Order: sequence, then C-alpha cells, then structure tokens
Amino acid sequence: MSTKKVYIILAVLCSVNLQAQNILTKEEAVSKALEHNYGVQIAKNEVTIAENNTSILNSGYLPTVTGNAGATYNLDNTEAEFANGESTILNGAESSRYNAGVTVNYTLFDGLGRRYNYKRLKEQYQLTELQARETIENTIIQMFSVYYNVAQLSDNLKTLQETLKVTKDRLVRAEYQFEYGQNTKLEVLNAEVDINNDSINIINIKQQLKNAKRDLKLVLGETFTEDYNVETKVDFTLQFQKDSLYQQAKKRNTALLQTEKNIEISKLDISSGKSAYLPTIGLTGTYGWNTNNNNAAAFVAVLTNTGLSGGLNLSWNLFDGGATINRVRNAKINLETQQLQKENILLSIERDFNNAWDDYMNKLNIYNIQEKNIITAQNNFERTQEKFKIGQVNSIEFRQAQINLLNSELSRSQAKYDAKLAELTLLQISGELLNVQF
Repeated sequence: MSTKKVYIILAVLCSVNLQAQNILTKEEAVSKALEHNYGVQIAKNEVTIAENNTSILNSGYLPTVTGNAGATYNLDNTEAEFANGESTILNGAESSRYNAGVTVNYTLFDGLGRRYNYKRLKEQYQLTELQARETIENTIIQMFSVYYNVAQLSDNLKTLQETLKVTKDRLVRAEYQFEYGQNTKLEVLNAEVDINNDSINIINIKQQLKNAKRDLKLVLGETFTEDYNVETKVDFTLQFQKDSLYQQAKKRNTALLQTEKNIEISKLDISSGKSAYLPTIGLTGTYGWNTNNNNAAAFVAVLTNTGLSGGLNLSWNLFDGGATINRVRNAKINLETQQLQKENILLSIERDFNNAWDDYMNKLNIYNIQEKNIITAQNNFERTQEKFKIGQVNSIEFRQAQINLLNSELSRSQAKYDAKLAELTLLQISGELLNVQF
C-alpha cells in the first residue's frame, strides 16, 4: 500500500473518531455551570439562608413561650415549738415541692427597632441575591473564557492537521520526483523536517487541548470522563447602540446595584440605632401549678396552687454610657461612605464601559480584517502550490506560503474568540449578560 493511501485512511479514521465524540453546546455548558459549579451552588445556599432570615420566625414580632417545671425533696431533722407552748421533734421528716408553669413574653413596643431590623433583613436578602448574580456572571465569563479556549485550540488543531496533510503530500511528491531523478534528496529531507515540525506542533496543541478541557470540566463542576468537542461557531449578538448600552450600565450594573442596597441598609441601621432612645414595653403572662407536701411540723400538710398571672413592664434605658449615640454616629458615617462608594463606582463604570466598548470594537475590526487576510493568504498559497507542482517555485518558497496561510488562520481564530470574549465582558459591565442568548 502506498504512503499516500495510508495517510488518507488515517485521515478518515481520525475524522470518524472526532464525529463520534459528543458536542458540548454553549447552552449546555451554561446550564451545567449554573447547576454544578461549586461557587454558584455556594452562592445559592447563601441566598437561601438570607431568605430564611426574612421569615416571620426571625422578625421578633412573635411572642416567646417558655415552659418550666421543678421538683424538690427534703429529708430533715426538725425540732418545732408551737405558739401554744407545745413542741415536737421529728427525725427524718420528709417533705416535697412540685411546680410547673408556662410563661408568655411579648414585646409590645421596642422603639420600632424590630421593624427596622426586619426591613434590613429584606434588604440584606436582596443584596445577597445581587451577590449571587455577580457570582453567576463571573462564572459565566470564566466558563466562556475556558470554553472558547477549547474551541480555539480545536480550530488550531484542525488547521495544523490540514497543514501536516499538505506537507505529507509534498513529501510523497518529493519522493516520487527523487525516484525519477527530477530533484535532489534535499527536497525530500526538507519535507521530512517540515513534517516533524508540524507533528511536534500537533502534539503540543493536543496536550494544550486536553488541559483546556480539564479546566472546562472544573468550571462546570462535572466529573464525566468521556471526551467531547465544543461548538466553534461564534455569533456576535450585541444589539445595543453605545449610548443606550451605557444607560443600561448605569441602571443594571451589579456592583452599582449592590452599593445602592448597602445605602438602604445603612439608612435602616441609623433608624434602628435611634430606636434605642425610646422605651420598651412588654407583656408577660404565666399559668402555673405548685404543690407542697409538708412534714408534720407544718400547719398545712398539703398546699396546692394553680392560677394565671399577667403583667405589663416598661424598660427605658435613659443613658447607656453613650453607646447608642456612638452607634448612630458610626451608622451615619457608614451611610456617607456608601454614598461616596456609589459615586466612585459610577466613575469606574464610565471608564470600564468605554474601555470595554473600544476593546470590543477594535477586536471585532481586527477579526474582520483577519477574515479578509485569510482570502489573500489562501489565494497566495493556492497560486504558489500550482507553481510548485510545475517546478516554478522551490520548496522553501512553498513552505513560506504555507506558513503564511497557517499564521493567518491561527490569527483569525485568535481574533474571533478575543472579540467574542470582549463582547461578553461589555455585556457584563452593562448588566445585560444574563439577558442574551448564548
């Protein structure tokens, strides 16, 4: 069997093997990341905890109910003298006491502290949701960064394999021409050297691809072992104009929304701190049962009491050493800090948005230029290949055209995924990342 036929069979087998692998789509990758990524799962648990904290059970509006019971047993030696002058001596006299009761405490008024605390818990829950959203957005960006790295390496592997195929065809041609005395052994040796170089490039890119796929599995939180391919088609989906997208960034940016929530929480902290200036009024109710089994020295042998009791209490901390005053002052300073932080974030958003927009437009423009450059490089290679076949150019010139085409294809692949990641970063800054179709 000829060398050329062997190469064709190997190429077919390789193609069949690639087609047999699963395709991990972008939508599936996002779904797996949101479901299995450990950072996302932890963030979801934090949201659940914050949601539980907003329950009426954590509000302070419900009463407390306490049950209590007790028993006492006495064994005494007693010497008793009664009012009529009689006396008695008891050795080992037994007596016992038993009690049980239920006490209900309810705060009628606490200076509105629990009201503000309850509102604070709701704001904290919404803040935790925003923090979880930020985690999800960062995870999606991280996932696509690795996903497109796998896609780019897959594209590069195909390009290098195609380059190797052309080089192997060149070797077969050089061997035929050498056998028939049409060229020297140098052409064969040059082709063999180029095959070795192309093979080394493929070995390296395959290892990089394996590592990248492991990285992707880690981000997805998956432990599956079967091999897979990814989608290499990229669609640029940005539909906004720059001004409208910037307005969205000032409304929906996650960091900005978190700061606004922190401002609301700081305002509630001030109100909650001021509530300590007011009195606390509480209601108490008790139902109790008591029985005493007395010894012979007592006037009453058995005494049993049952009944209800209730009361109203008022507590007013007139001065706590200045702790409340200091707490309110610090809460006001924290509010001012949060407001300053918001202004700083707005400036950062403006800078980051403009940088991201320019970066995206530049990379998209570079990608479009690389697309045109591919056409030029392909035409140059095809013409050089035709001239090489009829002996008008030597192997060095042919190899240079081949390298130029290879570099153009690798550059286009790099530019394509760089532009897509730049688009996703721009959407994240604008708060629109979770609203697009991947």
